Amino acid sequence: MSEQEHGRPRAPITAAGVLAWLETTAASVREGEVSADELIALLGELRQASAACADASDWALLAAREEGASLRQIAPVFGKGYVRAPAARLEKLHRQAQNSTQWLAILRRDQSV
Repeated sequence: MSEQEHGRPRAPITAAGVLAWLETTAASVREGEVSADELIALLGELRQASAACADASDWALLAAREEGASLRQIAPVFGKGYVRAPAARLEKLHRQAQNSTQWLAILRRDQSV
């Protein structure tokens, strides 16, 4: 579950948290405490987590638009000062789901398969 700060939902992971974990894990690898097989398993877990974060990001994009956010408001989160990136992502998402509720249902279905 995400942490709540002043009633606002928070992402379940942060860039700072990932970097701290990476520094610790890298030290363990340098010390020979982690095998290649363990690193391969870790790689798989990270790729699954990355896909889950992308799915959550897509849900938040759909939900923000439903709550009235404009593409100009959303664009800076994509790291660009123009609206083409979120507009293109929304267009792609709308081929699968028209709203965040439908997207969440798709994610649930995919998780149970």
